[in-house]
Amino acid sequence: MEQKRSVFAPRKTLHCNGKLITIDKPMVMGIINVTNDSFFSGSRFQLSYSIAQRAKQIIDEGGQIIDIGACSTRPGAKPVSELEELKRLDKALSTIRKRYPEVIISVDTFRSSVAKRVVNEYRVDIINDISAGKMDETMFETIAELNVPYVIMHMQGTPENMQQNPTYQNIIRELLLFFNDRIEKLKQLNVKDIIIDPGFGFGKTLEHNYSILKNLDTFKLHELPILVGISRKSMIYKYLHSKPELALNGTTVLNTIAILKGASILRVHDVKEAVETIRLVELTESQPEYQFI
Repeated sequence: MEQKRSVFAPRKTLHCNGKLITIDKPMVMGIINVTNDSFFSGSRFQLSYSIAQRAKQIIDEGGQIIDIGACSTRPGAKPVSELEELKRLDKALSTIRKRYPEVIISVDTFRSSVAKRVVNEYRVDIINDISAGKMDETMFETIAELNVPYVIMHMQGTPENMQQNPTYQNIIRELLLFFNDRIEKLKQLNVKDIIIDPGFGFGKTLEHNYSILKNLDTFKLHELPILVGISRKSMIYKYLHSKPELALNGTTVLNTIAILKGASILRVHDVKEAVETIRLVELTESQPEYQFI
């Protein structure tokens, strides 16, 4: 009998602080924003006890990675100073590392100095860079030196101006070429653990976002893990004439499509729902196919 091919991506691995992490089915990355202006109010955590509670919730609900951001990157946002970003991260990382020393932590930053500090002082496992090294010319060399997995995201422009008039001739081709260029530069520096993120909502119109989602499996060409971050974003709530607080159902629908198209990591606000989505897709995929002649 011919073996049924799973929709889950081919097995991939990440080296995180001496641990070999195997991605043989999608992983869930839970979001903690230690900011006061992220687009979804339910993701903002500024006090130590609320940060600790949120980390516990992510872990208890089945999240395998905690992603911490200290500088809002919502459309129109201006970056906070490096000093303020580090101050916020120090509070969050010291709180979480004290309680959960072995949890996999990703830090969302475009600054190489911040990346170096959090990896060296708090054993941060992954650096998640919205600019793929475009906003800090020393980031690639820093990642090579730190030897940590690195998320490269595509963004047209900067958070401050990215949604003013995003334009592409062929968005899928342009993103593929962008990742080809970034990946080649990283490989020349001997960076091996690379994760790609198409950057839903970062310099894209509604139509651009859904074109990327429909063609997400094209990015398997890079043979790297694909991170998808569409949780409660405007591509959902604006189309449905709603708001982020009511976009959970739409998030689950699009996360399901993303899994079927090859997503390796789901970056989400709602961990329990994402974990359940993966489990149900996995159960469906494990069933036999019947042929009727």
